[in-house]
Amino acid sequence: MEKKEIGQCRSLKIKCVSEIGWLDPEKLLNQMQKGGGLEKNQWTIPWSYENAAGFCSLIDMETLEGEHHKFLLDTGWNNQYMDKCFKREGIDRMLKDKEIDSLIISHEHLDHFWGLETVLKYNPDIKIIIPNTFFPEGKAFLKGAEFAAANVRNRISHEGELIKIKPKEIKKIYDGCAVAAFDLPIIIRVRGEVSLYFNIKDKGVICVTGCCHQGIISFAEFAKKNIAGAENLYGVYGGLHIAPFGTLTPEGEKVIKEMARYNFKKIACNHCTGIEAVRKMIELGYPIVKGTGRYGSASDLYIGNGDEVIF
Repeated sequence: MEKKEIGQCRSLKIKCVSEIGWLDPEKLLNQMQKGGGLEKNQWTIPWSYENAAGFCSLIDMETLEGEHHKFLLDTGWNNQYMDKCFKREGIDRMLKDKEIDSLIISHEHLDHFWGLETVLKYNPDIKIIIPNTFFPEGKAFLKGAEFAAANVRNRISHEGELIKIKPKEIKKIYDGCAVAAFDLPIIIRVRGEVSLYFNIKDKGVICVTGCCHQGIISFAEFAKKNIAGAENLYGVYGGLHIAPFGTLTPEGEKVIKEMARYNFKKIACNHCTGIEAVRKMIELGYPIVKGTGRYGSASDLYIGNGDEVIF
């Protein structure tokens, strides 16, 4: 099969706006269990809004011609919390001034999507990219909806272009940048995830993800098999879903050891990767990009709130 040509870009800068999905993991798990467990529909579980935070990153890619294109990856969850983060990083102004080209929603999970109103109040016309596996509730939420049982609402209708990415589709956005969709069932009745690939001249391909429910090995292998230039995988950013609730399992350790085959030069992981997983990577000598541990992040071992990585 002929590999997809996505072109090349000059550089990539990613700011972690927030990587903490929730404040108390035990409280979240208890609410999930009381609400019906892992197979329950997330829109019907009575979540504690006070425990909510959220995942969101600002991506700034530079083309070979020196132009900059900015994207938001995900929206976070708690609107008040995310608004403070946006103001801290100047994202409220960037949205108002339409400096941010697109909002990419990796998947429907509450800590990645339910802060949508915070984005739309600054720019309701922003282009949004989603996997085409969104459920009806998620589609309704984009247009403005309330789910009282889950303690969530969006009062602002999205009025801009909506792009839906099909499973296994690789859609080039700009030279050196593409999004791809992975189809798989995820806990609390979510399906599918969109992730990004950037091909940086003289370095290689960077894999950028929200939660990587498809798995970092599948994410990397998809690039190697389907994207021209991905023989050299230079780096990775985002949540790798290895130890999302703290405990590193034998299966998680196996995944971490398998990552060695890709010889990543920079691993800027956070969020659902889990601190224990990051510690294991450091123990194995992996090139982990460390952070500051500020603005509420749990550790300085990884890229956290307000931290930045440049590829």
